[in-house]
Amino acid sequence: MKLGIGLPDHGIVAAARRAEALGFDSVGAADVLIGDGTPAMESVVVQSAVAAVTERVWLDFGLLSIPTRPIAMLAAQIQTLQHLSGNRVRLGLGIGGFPWAPFWHAVNAPTSGRGRLLDQALEVLPTLITGESALGVTLAPAAPAPPLLVGGGNIEPALRRTAKYGDFWVTAALTPAEITEAKAQLAAYAAEYGRPTPRIHLGLHAVLDDEPAREQMVQQLSAFYRKTPEQIAQVTISGSPKQAAERMAEYAEAGLDELGLGSDSGDYLRQLDLIAEARSLL
Repeated sequence: MKLGIGLPDHGIVAAARRAEALGFDSVGAADVLIGDGTPAMESVVVQSAVAAVTERVWLDFGLLSIPTRPIAMLAAQIQTLQHLSGNRVRLGLGIGGFPWAPFWHAVNAPTSGRGRLLDQALEVLPTLITGESALGVTLAPAAPAPPLLVGGGNIEPALRRTAKYGDFWVTAALTPAEITEAKAQLAAYAAEYGRPTPRIHLGLHAVLDDEPAREQMVQQLSAFYRKTPEQIAQVTISGSPKQAAERMAEYAEAGLDELGLGSDSGDYLRQLDLIAEARSLL
């Protein structure tokens, strides 16, 4: 099971360097531009900076919000980032989770038909990035098409879309048992399309050895997901490095391919060290 880490909102360059030095497989930049004053860095620019200071880690995006990004411009950005990074981009795409946000209104992002937009992007982006013509344009210099990571909840349309187009399914807050079930369903859908079974990249929130931050994380996620604290505990990583390693092992045994962790503690670099220690105990 591969292990990735979400980048913080500040100290990004130092965090990326540290993550690579500790052996993490990927670093992710979330696309969460809301426009109400909430701090958020533009993720393509973030990964351009990260590409310049790292050599090995995959550059992930969580999920780029397709409704807020013209496809041809996004293709040009990713094509360029492939060249700058030595082909380390993994292109995560989703329908976006903030259609009510001021930023969406400011860029005239559509709030309906988002699934169709995502399907179009999944079909066209690899074509454009590799230098073939689409949408009336041809982009050069051509770059290798990055792996496609398709986002969505544990529902049939998202799984079918991933099986048809994706190399990975990106999801969040699932238990090990739910991962095993979803993996079997992905395999069945992929067989219908005559494609290999996509791998699964699961995102979880994590706080190690920081009880106040853990309690705050649980409260926030309980409100967001409308689940009890006990349910949230089943889909987060916390406790000591040894306890975290045990939780990670449960997901590995369930067949999870990649685990991406987002740190909910204020001491980001310390959390990186603790998570890396947990991984070493697997």
